[in-house]
Amino acid sequence: MPSVSDEVQRHSVHTLVFRSLKRTHDMFLCDQGSLPPMDESLELLRHTVKARDQYGPVLKIVSQNKRKALTQRSNNDIEEKPVNDVSAGPLAIVASSASPQILPAATPPPPPSVSVVPVVSSASAGQQSLVPRRAPALPRPKWHAPWKLGRVISGHLGWVRCVAVEPANEWFATGSNDRVIKIWDLASGQLKLSLTGHVSAVRGLAVSPRHPYLFSCGEDKQVKCWDLEYNKVIRHYHGHLSACYGLALHPTIDVLVTCGRDSTARVWDLRTKANIHTLTGHTNTVASVVCQAAEPQVITGSHDFTIRLWDLAAGKTSCTLTHHKKSVRALVAHPELYMFASGAPDNIKQWKCPEGKFVQNLSGHNAIVNCLGVNREGVLVSGADNGTLYFWDWRTGYNFQKLQAPVQPGSMDSEAGVFAMTFDQSGSRLITCDADKTIKIYKEDDTASEETHPINWRPEILKRRKY
Repeated sequence: MPSVSDEVQRHSVHTLVFRSLKRTHDMFLCDQGSLPPMDESLELLRHTVKARDQYGPVLKIVSQNKRKALTQRSNNDIEEKPVNDVSAGPLAIVASSASPQILPAATPPPPPSVSVVPVVSSASAGQQSLVPRRAPALPRPKWHAPWKLGRVISGHLGWVRCVAVEPANEWFATGSNDRVIKIWDLASGQLKLSLTGHVSAVRGLAVSPRHPYLFSCGEDKQVKCWDLEYNKVIRHYHGHLSACYGLALHPTIDVLVTCGRDSTARVWDLRTKANIHTLTGHTNTVASVVCQAAEPQVITGSHDFTIRLWDLAAGKTSCTLTHHKKSVRALVAHPELYMFASGAPDNIKQWKCPEGKFVQNLSGHNAIVNCLGVNREGVLVSGADNGTLYFWDWRTGYNFQKLQAPVQPGSMDSEAGVFAMTFDQSGSRLITCDADKTIKIYKEDDTASEETHPINWRPEILKRRKY
């Protein structure tokens, strides 16, 4: 049983709460119907002060522009109506032999009083800022001829994994899972030479433009230098702790850069075989590497979803690009523009050197992109694991052609992958290395024209997504 004191205490608390609510109600709600009258002059003054504080500079520019327009209009009226025209001016001139007499014509309304105010440079700058800017129009893509399959070369006994074209454009070399490097005549497609020495799949090839050397690397951790005058291995570069997946020659310095599954890229001196730098920082397999003469001289793409730009002199990362959401398996540098592209299953992205500024996405190749190629005409090609080739206009990112690489008779449909590609030195032939153990050479269709293959250009699809 609750005592009487508890009941009185509880009642008193309720009373206090009720009184507090009543005071609040009286203070905030009871006078809403009888607000004090609004003084219009004070409200006008308040709005005037606020407009002057917030929009004063703009109002001043607008008034100056109105005065300037009135001045120009009155000057144009005066120029269009000269004084010596009897029918046009406010004064009629009557010529007399004795003395010319000027008679007033019909009195027109007085011209508006115009005070010319000199427009300072800050006002003109403000005037320019007031002019609405037009939305930047997306550039129309350049027309490119469609590409077609020209030749299929067979000879390897395994997946063809890499390709390199000789600087004189007479032959090219391919490496395969059958551990053999084969050299082919570019014009006829005939086999010229087979080089054996690797004990596992050959994953990277490069031909030196200054020496008669061919460099190769493979899943056996070996990096070899072949002397093409004797067709023998003359140097080994030892250091990788796991499979070596790619290599690139520096265009101006006698330096070789290799990358692999040990999450590093290594810089080698060609002659002394010394490991100059070990570029560490990636946390997963480094799948591709590109060298160029200007900064950044080394660019790597990795399965840790990042691209790194390296300071070759210091041997350290100068920039890390984290835009991709999937493994970056392919990199290619533009032969003329100071740009490069990267390929991953999520997107193909274009970047501007030297700071690695993102330019645009090339969306639509929804597959595992293994390789990229670009020529001087601005044709970018991406090859994927499902055997598809997408052709893009480099400048606008317009996808002007899609091809499905034909599978050779006797091969399974799952062997329709494109593992590597490169353009020849002229840029007129595209060489691809496929999973059906063949090498395919594509060329432009000479019979095509802009009328037969028009550009299906829809700008709303080509909006550049800035991420």
